[in-house]
Amino acid sequence: MSPVSRRRLMTAMASAYAVLAVPPVEAQNQSKPPINLDGAGLAIKGYDPVAYFTLGAPTRGLAQFTATHDGATYRFASAEHKAKFEQEPAKYVPQYGGYCAYAVAKGYTAAVDPTAWQVVGDKLYLNYNAAVAKTWAGDIGGYTKSADANWTEWPKLKRN
Repeated sequence: MSPVSRRRLMTAMASAYAVLAVPPVEAQNQSKPPINLDGAGLAIKGYDPVAYFTLGAPTRGLAQFTATHDGATYRFASAEHKAKFEQEPAKYVPQYGGYCAYAVAKGYTAAVDPTAWQVVGDKLYLNYNAAVAKTWAGDIGGYTKSADANWTEWPKLKRN
């Protein structure tokens, strides 16, 4: 293969990769707050949002139990959890579109570790990692107040 052909091939591959690598959040309706989705379009990286409330533990969802809400696909550990979610999705979806609650309190969005979580006042909050969750837990009221205010202005949040 000639150097010119190789360069064209590499440029085409890089362009294709760039298109595939754009996270699904970019394709979401920009008139609604974004939802933190993984590359497969899953919310909470495929963890069951109902399990945080009913089991008190992060639990991976199964592909056979899925539901879509606000453009995001959620997975569930059981048909019962899926049914609960479908009856009241707003009760179970994580706050701030599933982005790190601490990050939103600080004015930006960040990915989450589904095992770094808390349910407070019947709301699910996710954090970037266990250390951030510990910081968040140190002033939940203050961070929630800041995050709530920042989320109302979500288009202004820095995207990470």
